[in-house]
Amino acid sequence: MSPVFNDPLLPDDWQEDPWDDVDVVAESATEELVPELDHLRGPIRMVVTIVVATILLVGAMGWWVVHQLNPSGQPGAAVNFTVNDGDSLASVASRLEAQGIIQSASIFRWYASTKGGIDLSPGYYTLHPHDNAGHIIKALSTPPAQTFISITFPEGMTVAQMADRLSSKLTFMTSTDFVTAATDSSIHSDLQPKGVNSLEGLLFPDTYQVSGDGSEARVVSTMSSMMQRVARQVDLVAGAKLRGYTPYQILIIASLIEREAKIAADRPKIAQVIYNRLAAKMPLEIDASVKYGLDPAMSWTDMKATDTAYNTYLHKGLPPTPIANPGRASIEAALAPAGTPPKADEACVGLAAGVKCQYLFYVLANPEGGHAFATTYEQHLVNVAKAKAAGLLP
Repeated sequence: MSPVFNDPLLPDDWQEDPWDDVDVVAESATEELVPELDHLRGPIRMVVTIVVATILLVGAMGWWVVHQLNPSGQPGAAVNFTVNDGDSLASVASRLEAQGIIQSASIFRWYASTKGGIDLSPGYYTLHPHDNAGHIIKALSTPPAQTFISITFPEGMTVAQMADRLSSKLTFMTSTDFVTAATDSSIHSDLQPKGVNSLEGLLFPDTYQVSGDGSEARVVSTMSSMMQRVARQVDLVAGAKLRGYTPYQILIIASLIEREAKIAADRPKIAQVIYNRLAAKMPLEIDASVKYGLDPAMSWTDMKATDTAYNTYLHKGLPPTPIANPGRASIEAALAPAGTPPKADEACVGLAAGVKCQYLFYVLANPEGGHAFATTYEQHLVNVAKAKAAGLLP
């Protein structure tokens, strides 16, 4: 037994027990307690295992759900998605999954429900595959009339080319319906003469914002209205009258300029060539017109020999319609041609006495698309030889 200490803090009647001193507690005193807990070890381990497993499972499920709603990596390229009349959140989610826009329809439905659902409006939407669910819900919650897709029609495109560009950019529209709307006379332009149904040359090339609930006819109508607006801005009616032509004929000339000129400086010169040839009763001999409406796979020899109303080698005067949709610069060039060249111009050099210098011929002169202009056919042949020697012509 350990010695008794006179501890002033202990009461006088304090009785020491063997276990008060850890050095003298018998092993049997603690061993007798262990068997009493043995029957709890198994259940405790099971509970701990279940708790840990549950935490891991919940964590894994949470990560999976988050990954479904917010996929890793960048969203894919924009695609068009259609919401039909009678569509529900379930049907839309199923199609979104089928089209690869989302990864799980059921998770998407659950998440959308937690956000108050989606007020779906029939129409066309632009979505990005693998975008986060919040962005997709926001896009689908915006009515199509309030969403717009940007599309650019470059200068010089034909109606058929515009139709193909539209259908490739807006997959809910077709090239066939665009061409029909532009040629069936259902849409009329103030610049369109009687007896002409096609709006070729009367659709202004520009960048347009097309709404998700738009139609081919609405796009055609907008482009036609824009051409009429530009015509007013450049005073097409008065300018055409001043030159002795109708506004429609000026647009035909502008379309020829658009397809022939590659650089801005050539536009007024090519315009002057056209006017000079028309005044001289010469055939225009414009290659771009000959090619209009023909199979591009045809050889140039066959094209040139094909008798169409647009073959300006076989027929004098202007073609019956524009051959493309011209931009503002070409319309302005048609209204303000270059006029008589200055004496130092290449077309005036070496002319015989008494020969009036004027633009009557042109041919490609450099890789940038610039042309060499001539007054006489002899000058033109020299320019053609130079172009061939430079590899610009076959």
